[in-house]
Amino acid sequence: MTLLTASSSYFYSMGPEFLLIIAIGIVGFIVQSRLQSVFNKYSKVPFAGGLTGREVAEKMLRDNGITDVRVTHVSGELTDHFNPANKTVNLSDSVYESNSVAAAAVAAHECGHAVQHAVGYAPLKWRSALVPVTSFSSKFAILFIIGGIVLAGVTNNLVLFWIGIGMIAMSALFSIVTLPVEYNASHRALAWLENEQILNSQQQAQAKDALTWAARTYLVAALSAIATLIYYIGFARRD
Repeated sequence: MTLLTASSSYFYSMGPEFLLIIAIGIVGFIVQSRLQSVFNKYSKVPFAGGLTGREVAEKMLRDNGITDVRVTHVSGELTDHFNPANKTVNLSDSVYESNSVAAAAVAAHECGHAVQHAVGYAPLKWRSALVPVTSFSSKFAILFIIGGIVLAGVTNNLVLFWIGIGMIAMSALFSIVTLPVEYNASHRALAWLENEQILNSQQQAQAKDALTWAARTYLVAALSAIATLIYYIGFARRD
């Protein structure tokens, strides 16, 4: 049986790996929807300190002795990120000038990444090192997979297909390495917010809730990447 025939029959038989991808996709949709709901809810809750997201970020950077990172504004919603290349904490429309609990949590989380970079946090270094190869893999893996299926149908050679699987494996590895980076940044953010008494106890719990749901999106992404890898390995093994 060629890989082309096997892949066709495997798709129509709805193998367990394919069902796993569907299940994780549904969970991912639920988690993303819940994150959006939680963020919208806490975006309407101001905190007593009255600091904007930008001011929270600047204060956290100062408190951690970081003087070479700028806080900038980017358009969009939930587009906040730390860029180690140009050393900027980039805050979105709903965070930069907002004095909500959600804005404080997100701003502190992104500064958590800046702190990781300053102290040489190992998983962040690993993730940064994987960015170039992951960027390439995410763009071209499916082309190698499709090309591998066609080639295997003609020559029964699986080399190209396995190269595609290897590229998908790199993306999965990136998702796995991202997990400790994101969870640790949230831990640093929450610890700082509590130590500096930026939020009261109720608001602290709300900030933790928001960051917990944000972290779960990365967990679902990692599980989805692993399931996708298993799915394509299942293709190859059914040849």
